[in-house]
Amino acid sequence: MNLTVFGATGGIGRELVRQALASGHRVTAVVRDPARLTVTGTGLEVVRADLTDPEVIRPALTGRDAVLSGLGPRGRGDAGVAARLTRTVLAAMEAEAVRRLVVVSAAPVGPEPDDGLLDRTMRGLVSTVLKPVYDDLREMEAELSRSGTDWTSVRPPRLQDKPLTGTYRTVVGGFPRKGHFIARADVAHAMLAMIEDTGTVKQGVGVAY
Repeated sequence: MNLTVFGATGGIGRELVRQALASGHRVTAVVRDPARLTVTGTGLEVVRADLTDPEVIRPALTGRDAVLSGLGPRGRGDAGVAARLTRTVLAAMEAEAVRRLVVVSAAPVGPEPDDGLLDRTMRGLVSTVLKPVYDDLREMEAELSRSGTDWTSVRPPRLQDKPLTGTYRTVVGGFPRKGHFIARADVAHAMLAMIEDTGTVKQGVGVAY
């Protein structure tokens, strides 16, 4: 497939690019600073662009089969980034008639699991420190719902920098019971797997170990 990846210099974004290339896909990585993208390989095109104008990024979407986004705030100071940049991507996708979009969000944006563990372990942190971040991601998901794209929002819990395992669990419209952590590499793996999974279209999907 011909894929476009936004947020390609982030932890999940780099994994998206690396794993997609390893699977034989052609990848266009849209970045602000190409020097920060350490992934290389046959089939990779790097496009430098600031995501403030949909017209600027339209060429990076022409003829693509799907778009993957690792865009999101890295902390309170970046709150608002996810919703704002996703609006730009959605406008460019609409102009280029590209429908499939898979984005990364976060577990607290979705419903609590039946066991309540996510609530007990994360609610205090969310309410005091990260509330602006998760409010941003909720607005991003609202933008997705208002769009005409075939979107999927992947919602991981706490992220780890560990190797790919492929042993994660996913729940469409919910969250895995007793799921606390997941590696960024496995989030990227799940996102790539969901591109052709019609059961995840217009759905939030919880992913965790």
